[in-house]
Amino acid sequence: MSYVVASKVKELVKHHDMMSAGDLSDALSAAVEKLVGEACGRAKANGRKTVRGHDL
Repeated sequence: MSYVVASKVKELVKHHDMMSAGDLSDALSAAVEKLVGEACGRAKANGRKTVRGHDL
């Protein structure tokens, strides 16, 4: 499952005058999944069911 919009990722990379490889969006999506999972763990450890920005 993808959690990022590939065209927006490419647009952002292009904004920095760079090119993006075909696997960038998949790698970024995996990083997002890991980051959100860790944030959920921190929220749970603090007795919350709401994940907040500072949990990232």
